[in-house]
Amino acid sequence: MDNLSGPSPQHPLLRCVTEIGAALDQAEGITSAGLRTEEKGEALLEVSRQIERLQGLKLTLMAAGEDVAAQTAARDIAAWLAPRVNADHGPTKALQLLAEAIEARWHRVGAALRCGACSLEQARVITKALDDLPAEEVGPELLGQAEAHLVAQAAHFTPQQLRRLGEKILEVIAPDAFEDQERKNLQDAQRRANAATRLNFRKRGDGSTDIHARVPDSVAARLAAYLDAFTNPRKPDPTDPTPADPAKGAGNGSGNGSGDGSGDGPITDPATGQRIPAERRRGHAFCALLEALDPDALPIHGGNATTLVVTIDWTHLHTGTGGATLADGTRISAGEARRLACTAGIIPAVLGADSEVLDLGRLSRLFSAAQKRALGIAHPTCRAEGCTIPAKWCEAHHFTDPWCQGGRTDLADGKLLCNWHHHRAHDDTYDTLHLPNGDVRFHKRT
Repeated sequence: MDNLSGPSPQHPLLRCVTEIGAALDQAEGITSAGLRTEEKGEALLEVSRQIERLQGLKLTLMAAGEDVAAQTAARDIAAWLAPRVNADHGPTKALQLLAEAIEARWHRVGAALRCGACSLEQARVITKALDDLPAEEVGPELLGQAEAHLVAQAAHFTPQQLRRLGEKILEVIAPDAFEDQERKNLQDAQRRANAATRLNFRKRGDGSTDIHARVPDSVAARLAAYLDAFTNPRKPDPTDPTPADPAKGAGNGSGNGSGDGSGDGPITDPATGQRIPAERRRGHAFCALLEALDPDALPIHGGNATTLVVTIDWTHLHTGTGGATLADGTRISAGEARRLACTAGIIPAVLGADSEVLDLGRLSRLFSAAQKRALGIAHPTCRAEGCTIPAKWCEAHHFTDPWCQGGRTDLADGKLLCNWHHHRAHDDTYDTLHLPNGDVRFHKRT
């Protein structure tokens, strides 16, 4: 009688990997000595190809490994496998997701990987490109064409090249659909870029400020083009009778003077002979760009043209000693103030003996730009108690004696209020109290 209780036959997959292990055991200790040059190359290519095929087999087993994980209550097959082979969970989880994508959606990719027609990294790129396609709009037929095309191209292109092909795959298989989809993709990308746009200032406490920004690619490209005009001014041609135009970046004194158009090339300081890093030149170019802006072309802030007010004692301005103060309280050297005065109009802020701004009142309905600047110098923020809105964003308000009741438009009666608090000042549901320090306290009536 046959022994029906004998060992069950080994599964072909398990037998395959066992035989692979046995073959590798046989190769243990064998060196490449004696191999001809072409044989070494042939062996290296074959080993690389078989490694990728084994990766395909590994993904097949991972895709079917849910029951393996369940035996030990592991979250998934990646959580089960990683500690047993001393691997990091992140990369192992990425392999699991790739295995699931191939098993569920992209069978051609899995077949190509298992037979050595594509590598693991190529499979990642192809599945990512296919998953990024709008499946409902493209339809299963075009998705199948896209998968077949990218798998075929794996024989000719690197993963990076395949990634670029994948981004344009619709252009190859469905040009009409590609144009419409590209338009939607670009619009979505622009919306995401606009939503992610940020710009922050952080004072370092050493006289400098870090500026951290995230802007759309088009804005960054535009800024880079502007800065190139300052870091690479056109070197005048001695045979050219036309003088250089400073507005076009030549002769502005802020560039490196190379005129070679290589914004990141090695530039040296003629005074010290030391190399000036490209990032420092861009930083100086950004400063020069801001100083070159026309204030009259900038938006209005609270009725004033965009203006940087510097308060400084006349003696300090004249001698270059001491310091000066910007509208936000930032201190700069008198020398820097003198430099700014060389290329900018001077707005005098005449101070009295106790540093109060002298009256600049005018017999007119609206406060003048000069009066608003004077009010801003006297108090750099909204006069509502606790409000920190900068004065340059505020509006001048006749607080004690309204114009309609015979009041004068002069500094003694003016206070700067932000738009919100200016509305509250005219809201009869609020009471106002003038505080000894000149601030205004609002209180809602009951």
